[in-house]
Amino acid sequence: MSDAPSLEAEVLDRYRRIGTSTISDALDRLGLKGAVEGLSPLQPHSDIAGQAFTVSYLPAGPGGGTVGDFLDRLGPGSVVVIDNRGRTDCTVWGNIMTEVAKAQGVEGTVIDGVNRDLRESREVDYAIWSRRGHMRTGKDRVVLNATGVPVCLDRVRVDPGDVIRADANGVVVVPLARAMDVLAAAEEIEAKEDAILTAVRDGMPLGEARRKHGYHALQTRST
Repeated sequence: MSDAPSLEAEVLDRYRRIGTSTISDALDRLGLKGAVEGLSPLQPHSDIAGQAFTVSYLPAGPGGGTVGDFLDRLGPGSVVVIDNRGRTDCTVWGNIMTEVAKAQGVEGTVIDGVNRDLRESREVDYAIWSRRGHMRTGKDRVVLNATGVPVCLDRVRVDPGDVIRADANGVVVVPLARAMDVLAAAEEIEAKEDAILTAVRDGMPLGEARRKHGYHALQTRST
């Protein structure tokens, strides 16, 4: 993945059981920025949790460019996070990369930019989040700047090893150093929302159930 510490599989499994909406609320409670805007899943059922392997691209210079061969270093637990500066005129991911990543057990790919070969990626059920599909190659239009460095998804910073949780609602980024704090907050919020659902299903009025379990302050920043 990178030189960043690896989280135990059990921690990532716990993250996987909690949706991005709840994790976003936990980030709000802790005063952390992590909700990424503008990225959508290739397939609505895609659902991943893993640690970021970061990739940074820049516009190609006079010498041309390259999309990079970094995938050979990755495996289970990795999420490829590509910062292409939000460009939508050329792609940085296609079907060959999809097949390699899928074969190596990579969790998925998150792109601040666009990808191509959507049909092929759907056929092998590989998870991708991006701004949209496009067909134009990034070869000779972008150059691999670096891997394993801080990057951005929209306006959210992503450091190597950060937790990436993505589902039908979108993508959230959890700083690695706060991964356990955010997880604990998210699990607490989830438990209270489950209690509210149980109460209303048993006939309690919604307002009463929300007041009883503190619904309106679940995401309020803690002091």
